Amino acid sequence: MQTPRTKISEALTLDPPRADLRIKGWVRSARASKHVLFLQINDGSCFGSLQVVVDKQAANFEELAHLTTGSAVEVVGELIASPAKGQRVELKATSVTIIGKADERYPLQKKRHGFEFLRSIAHLRVRTNTFGAVFRTRSVLAQEVHNFFQARGFVYVHTPIITASDCEGAGEMFRVSTLDAGQPPRTDKGAVAWDEDFFARPTFLTVSGQLNGESFALGLSDIYTFGPTFRAENSNTTRHAAEFWMIEPEMAWCDLDDDCDLAEAFVKHLLKATLERCGEDLAFFNAHVDKGLIKRLEHVVNSSFERISYADAINKLAASGRAFEYPVHFGANLQAEHERYLTEELVGRPTFVVDYPKEIKAFYMRRNDDGRTVAAMDLLVPKIGELIGGSQREERLDVLERTITEAGLELAHYQWYLDTRRYGTAPHAGFGLGFERLVMYVTGMENIRDVIPFPRTPRHCEF
Repeated sequence: MQTPRTKISEALTLDPPRADLRIKGWVRSARASKHVLFLQINDGSCFGSLQVVVDKQAANFEELAHLTTGSAVEVVGELIASPAKGQRVELKATSVTIIGKADERYPLQKKRHGFEFLRSIAHLRVRTNTFGAVFRTRSVLAQEVHNFFQARGFVYVHTPIITASDCEGAGEMFRVSTLDAGQPPRTDKGAVAWDEDFFARPTFLTVSGQLNGESFALGLSDIYTFGPTFRAENSNTTRHAAEFWMIEPEMAWCDLDDDCDLAEAFVKHLLKATLERCGEDLAFFNAHVDKGLIKRLEHVVNSSFERISYADAINKLAASGRAFEYPVHFGANLQAEHERYLTEELVGRPTFVVDYPKEIKAFYMRRNDDGRTVAAMDLLVPKIGELIGGSQREERLDVLERTITEAGLELAHYQWYLDTRRYGTAPHAGFGLGFERLVMYVTGMENIRDVIPFPRTPRHCEF
């Protein structure tokens, strides 16, 4: 019976000697001499590669001596202590089988490749050190999202991808339709006859699962969603993508302070777990992508998060004497330069900014008694600025109806949402965290296109 495959992550931890060890992976490099061949094999299970030593006596030595980078191989041999510096073990091969040979056009060679080039081969870039580390870290973070909420008794809810509601009221939504785009059916007045479409009404890809999540929280108390969301925003910045993942908890019986407490605990849990589970990958990021990364993550884990009001933040920014590109005044949206100044220089640690002007926030946020602000919060962190946005939700039916109308939205589209306030309304709060923004923060990567497997951005939908 054939011995089972051992992942390289496990092989590198074993104590030699181990006979009849079987590994499978891709050749990172091949170095041949007259008498011996050295192969570096990686299978993606960890950052490190395993050195395979092939003696000239191997039956297919000549074929292996011409093995190309990127080729897939199966190796059986004895794991022995390595005399080479920088590695504890190596595999002395008794047989090497070529599973899939890479032709000489394989674009990932030993030289260093730029991120822009690697985005053009997103289907292959995961085989590099950087992107293998990015997506292993992303996987751990995703698992820890669930671990955090499940340990606190939250219910995981799958909210719709297709919706007729615009949660943010911004209108930047992708339309979903089965109508003929060139010749859609028309009404007598010439408008598109949406009642002939699949859903008999205009529908879109969701920008957020929040509204649906709220309805479940007002029945299950504590819920969270974690799924894809979409924004048809024609933005080509390093921070925006058309398709991304959102984490959105909603909690009944909670106010804004409770919301901030949960967000702080959540971020600390994710960073602490990643530091514990992704040490090798984070060490690579710290050395080659973002020097000081590990120290910054540890600082966040060990810090007490500051809380200041939006009004105080504006006053502090105005008094700073800084010549910001975007002037600060009450009613202005905080920009990344403002957020980074607050967290990196003024406060020196993560900061919640709370109680924003109602004019710059969404209709569902609870109006404060001062008549000019809402019970909203943004969590700002050093280096990237906003990481989380949340609020206490408006639970009063009459106020919510008024804010929907003031936002220029049609009440008829939100009757199901208003029902949750008609029938047993209760205080509740929640927040949203863009998962890719989190992965950028944890890895030090500076472009959202480099932390999602196949990025979707304006004019780009390859792969």
